[in-house]
Amino acid sequence: MKHFLRMLFQVCLYFYCKFLWRCLKFVMRKLTGRCELQRICYNTKPGASRTMKIETSLRDSKSKLLQTSVSVHPDAIEKTIEDIMELKKINPDINPQLGISLQACLLQIVGYRNLIADVEKLRREPYDSDNPQHEEMLLKLWKFLKPNTPLESRISKQWCEIGFQGDDPKTDFRGMGLLGLYNLQYFAERDAAAAQQVLSDSLHPKCSKFSKAEWEKKRMDKAIGYSFAIVGINITDLAYNLLVSGALKTHFYNIAPEAPTLSHFQQTFCYLMHEFHKFWIEEDPMDIMEFNRVREKFRKRILRQLQNPDMALCPHFAASEGLINM
Repeated sequence: MKHFLRMLFQVCLYFYCKFLWRCLKFVMRKLTGRCELQRICYNTKPGASRTMKIETSLRDSKSKLLQTSVSVHPDAIEKTIEDIMELKKINPDINPQLGISLQACLLQIVGYRNLIADVEKLRREPYDSDNPQHEEMLLKLWKFLKPNTPLESRISKQWCEIGFQGDDPKTDFRGMGLLGLYNLQYFAERDAAAAQQVLSDSLHPKCSKFSKAEWEKKRMDKAIGYSFAIVGINITDLAYNLLVSGALKTHFYNIAPEAPTLSHFQQTFCYLMHEFHKFWIEEDPMDIMEFNRVREKFRKRILRQLQNPDMALCPHFAASEGLINM
């Protein structure tokens, strides 16, 4: 009975708040002469703060047009903005900036949804050793990470040198599909020096080309090593879950002036690889069995950072000051 009364109270509170909020919106419209979308665009700076408020307003609207506007095709956004302005009785000649701001926000919102679809497609595609393109990507990964060491054969124990578990990496891509390979190759190619350094540092002293004395000079004598490629696939899983959960909206809405793309996602993966490597060393784990604990602690730290509406995880990839939704 107590549980039922609690549920009844929560339901009543929900409907009361919803009704009260609609009444408040009506009053604000009468007092200011502006609808909620106008108030958000005029009173909130561009970036995640504005776009997330616009997204919530559209999604929670009682209008079907506004509800569906967050999932239209990118080519239909301009027409959707015109329909919204007409529905809200907003004169575009008097409010020219509003249409530009709404269009930029919708490009980000729709782009984020499409990015999830693109990433999901790669994640669901399994690695196929009979596919020449897949094989070419894998061999390029070796070349970028070990440019001075030829791969003796496609099936080789050498793959363990870059952190795969066995002599054929295809078995390690099962969890994240092609997405794991795409991210690893992007990191190794676009940020080659950093990727090679992280790979070198990730090697345990016993397996490293460094002597123990040299390792101590690098101030990493206490840091246990890890498997670079396997961790890369695991960090891909982290980035994927942050994306799907919506946690990365803060980051992408702040760095992408229009629609976030797969490149933005891969740049974010590179950042997470950099940061996880530093975090791993700082945590100084006793052995590799502590990986899940360290990863979870790292995940929570990233989530806390993303709660800041002004957060951009990798600001050096941020858009210029001339954002389209200014």
